[in-house]
Amino acid sequence: MNQAGRRHEKRAGDRAGYRAGGRAGAVALLLAGAMALTACGAGSGSDGTPDLSSGSRKGQSSTGGGQPAPDAVAPETGRSAAPEGDAESGASAAPDVKAPDYLSTFALDVDTASYGYARRILGDGRLPAAEDVRPEEFVNSFRQGYERPEGNGFSVNVDGARIGSGTGGGGGTGASDWSLLRVGLATRTAPPASERPPAALTFVVDISGSMSETGRLDLVRKSLTILTDELRDDDSLSLVTFSNEAETRLPMTRVKGNRNRIKDVVAEMEPAQSTNVEAGITRGYEESVEGHREGATNRVVLLSDALANTGDTEAEGILRKIDSARREYGITLFGVGVGSDYGDAFMEQLTNKGDGNTTYVGDETQARKVFVDQLPAHLEIRARDAKAQVAFDRKNVQQFRLIGYENRKVADEDFRNDGVDGGEVGPGHTVTALYAVRLREGASGTVAKATVRWLDPKTRKAEEETGTVTTGSVDGTLWGGENDRLQVAAVAAYFADRLRGGDLPGAPGLGELASRASGLAESTEDSAVEKLATAIGQADRLQRGAGTDDEPEPSEGEIG
Repeated sequence: MNQAGRRHEKRAGDRAGYRAGGRAGAVALLLAGAMALTACGAGSGSDGTPDLSSGSRKGQSSTGGGQPAPDAVAPETGRSAAPEGDAESGASAAPDVKAPDYLSTFALDVDTASYGYARRILGDGRLPAAEDVRPEEFVNSFRQGYERPEGNGFSVNVDGARIGSGTGGGGGTGASDWSLLRVGLATRTAPPASERPPAALTFVVDISGSMSETGRLDLVRKSLTILTDELRDDDSLSLVTFSNEAETRLPMTRVKGNRNRIKDVVAEMEPAQSTNVEAGITRGYEESVEGHREGATNRVVLLSDALANTGDTEAEGILRKIDSARREYGITLFGVGVGSDYGDAFMEQLTNKGDGNTTYVGDETQARKVFVDQLPAHLEIRARDAKAQVAFDRKNVQQFRLIGYENRKVADEDFRNDGVDGGEVGPGHTVTALYAVRLREGASGTVAKATVRWLDPKTRKAEEETGTVTTGSVDGTLWGGENDRLQVAAVAAYFADRLRGGDLPGAPGLGELASRASGLAESTEDSAVEKLATAIGQADRLQRGAGTDDEPEPSEGEIG
């Protein structure tokens, strides 16, 4: 996945050096008889279960020293492979074995497009490509019911349950030894619309030939017409379209007194030729800078099927061209995907490094949900460059695996390096990370400590919040337990893992997952969970070669 850098050199006083280079080298220890058991890249466990390797998201400068969270590393030995006494006496050192890492660090992610697009593809009678399935976006498409903070920043909620073996197959060797750990982060809910800062939105609309398909440009027109009626009088809007070239259809214009004019410009959009996303985004950022408003939320909104075929078609190259505008003015990029053929990975790369997030809409109902219920309320940014680091207690934890977040991994030593990209999080958002955790026999006490770090959007001051979970909090049974929302998160994660051919311990088969989702839909009275059950059933029939008799379902299209 291509990634890129961040905001400009203006406002030098508190941004000088804000984005600067490099990451410290990781500590490598030589251990006698070490077993490589880690979620962030030390090989595989004693039973052969593979662990995810630790990628990183790099910035352009180093501030704050780049340190792990407190208590993450034992001061006397650094990162050990096992608690005292686990190594066999007399075993010789193994210089080719890297020490296991009991830290897991990642940038927060509130995207949900992967799940929405998967539902659209399944409804069309196809299985999504494995590379388009991101488990964290499946999980983050559902309400979790976390306790929220009273002020700005995050609440940290950590809980879990024993997995056990699934009855529908796929329990895996030793599944009963595993627990599912949930790290949940939440921001304070959005204020009433009248209390949010004004918005200055630049819409960049794809009018290429591929957008002529039903459910693409026609849906974009409806979406922007709906939003025009929802924006406040003191909000501003500009409109850029692109095909083989980009064109400004409407410069930054106050909504008050101009709603009909805006709707007329939107109605005039017609499909044209190629898809030059580079030209569209570049012109969009130029318009956003030209119409920049101090004290307002300045955002570029890209509406496209993201099937770039003209100009620079790489996300990193496109974002490099508008890097100074992003860094100087703090302009964020929100992507809205449409279409049955959709460049999901490309859109994700753009928004990940464009300081924003992405969603997917499939029909007018979902468009209304995004552009009426969610986008206006979530325009404001509550946290910039937010990262999480989970420190597992090596005395109690034998092995762990982070489910998803491969594109969001951050080097452990860069947790406190505020020059390294994190995620942008708005009001009312929740972020969930699930871990498969294998406890040691007789484990008792702390399992993990989760720390979230972010920058205040206005002051750029770094802040942190922590939460801890003990063995007593993960002793309950996952399936059939009292925590319905934890079970929903588990079903979503296991579903995503099945779609991409994963091997999570304790993963039920698709038939069992569909049954569990149906039961949870009833107990939670949540229509989104009911749609999840439908999607899993469709996938089950497709994988068994039975096809699907269901009509295409609209995508979930959540922002958070």
